[in-house]
Amino acid sequence: MTRIDETRPFIPVGIAVLTVSDTRTPENDKSGDTLAARIVETGHRLAARAIVKDDVAAIRAQVESWSRNDDIDVVITTGGTGFTGRDVTPEALEPIFEKRMDGFSEVFHRISYDKIGTSTIQSRATGGVLNATFVFVLPGSPGACKDAWDGILKGQLDYRHMPCNFVEIMPRLDEHLKRSAG
Repeated sequence: MTRIDETRPFIPVGIAVLTVSDTRTPENDKSGDTLAARIVETGHRLAARAIVKDDVAAIRAQVESWSRNDDIDVVITTGGTGFTGRDVTPEALEPIFEKRMDGFSEVFHRISYDKIGTSTIQSRATGGVLNATFVFVLPGSPGACKDAWDGILKGQLDYRHMPCNFVEIMPRLDEHLKRSAG
């Protein structure tokens, strides 16, 4: 199963947190606070943080901008993954993913099912890669953010995590861009 290889160094990565909500403010953004605290506690860099309205163009613009920033390796969004008319985060981001990460959604739902049962089907959590940046789209509840971080992201964003992790493949994410330019 998985393990931490203590002979390998911990490599901090830059992570941006985007809260998608028509009602959240910096003062009441509990999900954003949950993610930011876990990122810093783990030893990573909180590279950026913002709140945008439930608007496809605003969500896409912020994530695309961060994905072009060399200081940001990972973007985590929280909010906008449900089924109401204003929940548009997957619609904003999935069309621009260069590669989609189906396994992230599947594992997230497996972890979530153990906590909230069949209510997990009300989330459209997803993930992918954009401009050599990992993007994870999480529900807007602090509990879902904890589940995703503790159960998936904390390990996968740790270079010491075995048998494999996202950090060790980060330098190769943009290979297709280098081939196209050459």
